[in-house]
Amino acid sequence: MSGEQLAGQTVLVIGGSSGIGWATARRARGKGADIILTARNADRLHAAGLELGARIAAFDVADFERLTGFFAELPDSIDHLLVSGSGPHYVPFAQLDATTVRRGVERIVLSVEVAIAAKDALRPTGSLLLIGGTAGRRPTAGPLLSAVTAAMPALTRSLAVELAPVRVNLIAPGFVDTPLSAEILGDGLEARRNELRALLPIRRVVSAEDVAELAVDLMLNTAVTGATFDVDGGQQLVDA
Repeated sequence: MSGEQLAGQTVLVIGGSSGIGWATARRARGKGADIILTARNADRLHAAGLELGARIAAFDVADFERLTGFFAELPDSIDHLLVSGSGPHYVPFAQLDATTVRRGVERIVLSVEVAIAAKDALRPTGSLLLIGGTAGRRPTAGPLLSAVTAAMPALTRSLAVELAPVRVNLIAPGFVDTPLSAEILGDGLEARRNELRALLPIRRVVSAEDVAELAVDLMLNTAVTGATFDVDGGQQLVDA
């Protein structure tokens, strides 16, 4: 197969300055795509844009007015959109309050807001990729994360119908070895890596590049929509 399968196409990554978003942008660029990156951290975004030769826009995606303005100002349509972002919130019921609940459902709200803002910018042959997760499928993850995890596939299926012929799919990772994971775990990162290497059926830790490979494959596969794809190395199958 040609290495330029995305030549002439534009891929927009929201949350594209690091982690899964950055890895996906880099892989898509390697397939010939033109890249647009957005993120909150302007300095990190600038560096990412320079490395990929990408157009960039620094803003907080939670600012719906700025988000809609960004899409309205795009000079051309885009082919593929990946919505990356922060990791899951593990909060037990006893620690829930109104602020925590609102923060916990942010991924659902942002996914819908992005879909609303981007619907006229996406080419009919294009795709919208959302990021969910598998960790919340266990009741021990807490009611909030469990609810969000269950909601994302349903949202994806609905959007696949509402935005057709644009394809909408959901990628559901487990633990992914990213800068965000390092920030959250701190000194415990290497211990977690070793634990997963021993327990996961694949006997290694899932990387951002693993998720990026799946993301780009879904951009290229025009027969898939409304689907959820797990990429957790079998984490949900074992006590990990």
